[in-house]
Amino acid sequence: MDGFEIHDARFAHYILGNAPLEELGSGFRWIEGPVWMGDADCLLFQDLPRNRTMRWIEGAGVSVYRQPSHYANGQTRDRQGRLIACSHRGRCLYRTEYDGTVTTLVDSHAGKRLNAPNDVVVKSDGTIWFSDPVYGISNDYEGGRQTSEQPPALYRFDPRTNEIQVMAGDFDGPNGLAFSPDERRLYVAETGDQSKTNPRQYIRVFDVASDGALSGGAIFHTISPGYCDGMRVDEDGNVWSSAADGVHCLSPEGKLMGKILVPHRVSNITFGGPVKNRLFIGGSHTLYSIFLDRRGVQTP
Repeated sequence: MDGFEIHDARFAHYILGNAPLEELGSGFRWIEGPVWMGDADCLLFQDLPRNRTMRWIEGAGVSVYRQPSHYANGQTRDRQGRLIACSHRGRCLYRTEYDGTVTTLVDSHAGKRLNAPNDVVVKSDGTIWFSDPVYGISNDYEGGRQTSEQPPALYRFDPRTNEIQVMAGDFDGPNGLAFSPDERRLYVAETGDQSKTNPRQYIRVFDVASDGALSGGAIFHTISPGYCDGMRVDEDGNVWSSAADGVHCLSPEGKLMGKILVPHRVSNITFGGPVKNRLFIGGSHTLYSIFLDRRGVQTP
């Protein structure tokens, strides 16, 4: 099929033959952090280097939602529907309250500042899991050059107790992350130390215990071409990952099932729409979407 690569027969059933890749907007510098706002029937995403959060509405197009955004990157919603965002400039997680005010949730660990929180997910127990590489403070393009005070790490933050804990510290550059539908697995992108000639770049998978403790961390899949920046999981546990040539669909066993080919390098993705069967794709400076015969994991 035009616009797709099928590597496993199952992937052909995820494709709707009359649902093409649609361009929703362009002219951005680098798209990040797409999140679907079901109660508002809109998509929010970051135009990261321009320091603004954008909003897309069907039939109305794209408008500015928040500027400045404090160089926000990844974002998600908590179990109460509030927006949680990762700030490069503020080196923190912040939450948008129901009245529109912004609350800083966490900006340090063990008395030292976080680096530049990159991506974030909320578990069903309300805990907030986020990656903290140094990318957002390594240059002036996506937040501003600052000094790192601690190694990159994967964190869990409990907003009820304000407790923050390192869940995995053996990363060079933790990035996108997503839980399996039953939350017994956690997938985390390792995008590596960008100062190295051949950085470590692959998706890792951890087993999640009932108390949230992680074990394992083996390589789940290595994306090619490019690497995984952001990812989402569908109702059957398939992992949909960004890549240099589009979006790759991976089985729960880590097998490449197929690709949605996109004209530009993909940074991040999310499922949205009334039943979460529309995949929104940040393709460098252009926002795309495609309807699929598959639903994303249901979240607030």
